[in-house]
Amino acid sequence: MTHFLLSATIVLSIGGATLGAVPDARDTDNAELMTEETETAVQQALAWLAARQHDDGSFGSGDWRGNVAVTAIAGMAFMSGGSTPNRGPYGAQVNRTVDYLMKQTEENGFIINRDAVSQGPMYGHGFATLFLAECYGMSRRAELREKLARAVKLIVDAQNKEGGWRYQPDSIDADVSVTICQVMALRAARNAGLHVPKKTIDRCIDYVKKCQNPDGGFAYQLNRDRQSMFARSAAGVVALYSAGVYEGPEIEKGLDYLTRFVPGSRQAARVDHYFYGQYYAAGAMWLSGGARWQKWYTAVRDDLLDRRVDNARYWTSLSYTDDYATAMACIVLQMPNDYLPILQR
Repeated sequence: MTHFLLSATIVLSIGGATLGAVPDARDTDNAELMTEETETAVQQALAWLAARQHDDGSFGSGDWRGNVAVTAIAGMAFMSGGSTPNRGPYGAQVNRTVDYLMKQTEENGFIINRDAVSQGPMYGHGFATLFLAECYGMSRRAELREKLARAVKLIVDAQNKEGGWRYQPDSIDADVSVTICQVMALRAARNAGLHVPKKTIDRCIDYVKKCQNPDGGFAYQLNRDRQSMFARSAAGVVALYSAGVYEGPEIEKGLDYLTRFVPGSRQAARVDHYFYGQYYAAGAMWLSGGARWQKWYTAVRDDLLDRRVDNARYWTSLSYTDDYATAMACIVLQMPNDYLPILQR
């Protein structure tokens, strides 16, 4: 298959200050990690997912139909395979996803479908902004930039006094789970050439670091639910990476905590939010590179292949929609491709 998304080393420069290039993680032969079985499973899943796209460009079923987070994640699954707007095997699907999310962008920049069920509106806004920023880097549509700029401004303005974000743009508190969605969106937007104030990122870094517990895991919030748990801890590590923190005690302690939950282990069997957690955990290990990444990917790859519905072409989620589960699985399995800009080294 011909791939259309060009790899590049990403340098994060915010407010005129260069935070540094992410060190190269491709120190193993990642092509070998994508086995023939994995490639076949991914291609079957992407074809299944493409057939699920609605006429308006959205994804999701039941009450989740049209949810902007689910739709954006599905779009990123196609991009992880090398497709971009109107280019590649699923270029048409990516472009229709862009069009749908732009139509859901309100005058103040909020990306939301108010008729769809939502885990929290800022989750959807963060994922949608991330996807649109990734696409804008390859498709310089004036309308897309205008809507993206408004979406980014909403995120910047919604940061609360703690330095993080919560479910609503005007929330008075914050949590790590919503915060990671916003900082990844800001990272992608800055990579695409939009302005992101350095103070916004500095305050976010301070907030995320304060959420880390002595065991290396992360609390959900600063002043409540301080227990370390897998999914939120994976999000915490990736939040620091996305904000430009590539090394240091917080990163090392966070990665050490995550390694306790390698897929297939006894601890991994007890975790909640499987697809969400693996999306961030695999991303954290990919950004870490080396033996950690190789061990994690091999384990999560095999675990995901075993989790397919009756060895069919998709994955299922009891809490959300199968589109969401399948898209998340495809993103994780395709990380060795290094095509998704936000995760490029």
